[in-house]
Amino acid sequence: MDCDKTGHKGGKVANQVMQNPQDLANIQDRLDSVSHTPSSIIENLPKSVRRRINALKQLQVKCAHTEAKFYEEVHELERKYAALYQPLFEKRCTIVTGEVEPTDEECEWQSDREDEDLAEDMEKKASITENKTNSSEEENPKGIPEFWLTIFRNVDMLSELLQEHDEPILRHLQDIKVIFSDPGQPMSFTLEFYFEPNEYFSNTVLRKVYKMKSEPDPTDPFSFEGPEIVDCEGCIIDWKKGKNVTLKIIKKKQKHKGRGTVRTITKQVPNDSFFNFFSPVKTLGEGGTLDEDSEFSLAADFEIGHFFRERIVPRAVLYFTGEAIEDENFEDEEGEEVEEEDIEEEGEENDEAEYEDKKEAVQPPECKQQ
Repeated sequence: MDCDKTGHKGGKVANQVMQNPQDLANIQDRLDSVSHTPSSIIENLPKSVRRRINALKQLQVKCAHTEAKFYEEVHELERKYAALYQPLFEKRCTIVTGEVEPTDEECEWQSDREDEDLAEDMEKKASITENKTNSSEEENPKGIPEFWLTIFRNVDMLSELLQEHDEPILRHLQDIKVIFSDPGQPMSFTLEFYFEPNEYFSNTVLRKVYKMKSEPDPTDPFSFEGPEIVDCEGCIIDWKKGKNVTLKIIKKKQKHKGRGTVRTITKQVPNDSFFNFFSPVKTLGEGGTLDEDSEFSLAADFEIGHFFRERIVPRAVLYFTGEAIEDENFEDEEGEEVEEEDIEEEGEENDEAEYEDKKEAVQPPECKQQ
């Protein structure tokens, strides 16, 4: 009985508080005095409000699942348009390899730099004597030599993996393709690296499959931000004898404890190489754990896979020329310039204050530039 009366009194007090602006202001002041961390704010809310927040969270989970379906349809759209891009990429490959010579019309391209240098180029052509020999193979090479190797060199993410012993192999790389999973199959994409016949391995295609998922994590649904790579599979490279750049042979001397004789043994150990890309770290599935180095390697691998798919393959020529890299760095460089201007202005204000306080200690102009 007393409990009922207490509950009834509590309800009346709550109604009075809600109707009295001054009481509400006092409550607000007390809330403001509490640390404004999200958890503290939620903890100090009335139970009825927290209950409604839980309802909003349920709605948010449903939003995450709806968003996952959206990305699944985006993947299907990507797959559809990949088929439309493919003829263009195949034409690109025939030009790069020299299989097809583009027409004069296809080669027309005017840039500001070409316009500025046009007169100079004409003068150089006019100065060429008639008795000059025909262009050698070096002056008129087939296709675009070292097209993909140059891209590897230009892109920091790839050049970090590139070793000197990888470069002769990558000169044989003719094309890179992105193949999306078929309709109804689990979400994934495959990178295919096409090589001409070479003295290093017998494979004509090296493949790497990236498996993806587009569904919220049941234990943390609010972390969902779209499809993510969850695993990848490489392929076996059929290296020719003595040509495996992912292994190196080291020689080690061993001394016999009893006789004191010394012998030299050879041992194969892993070697840094881009081609380790096709032997990725394996995930351990749900509940499994990787060491810190393995987790870092796997995250870097996923990032490289995304970069091939979203940037390098679709815009290869712009990474060859460096234009895509300049575009990507432009905003960052601009931001740094703004920050430097702010620092410089602040430094000038400090210099003025010092000048007013100590006019005899005027700094030379070059000091302000440091």
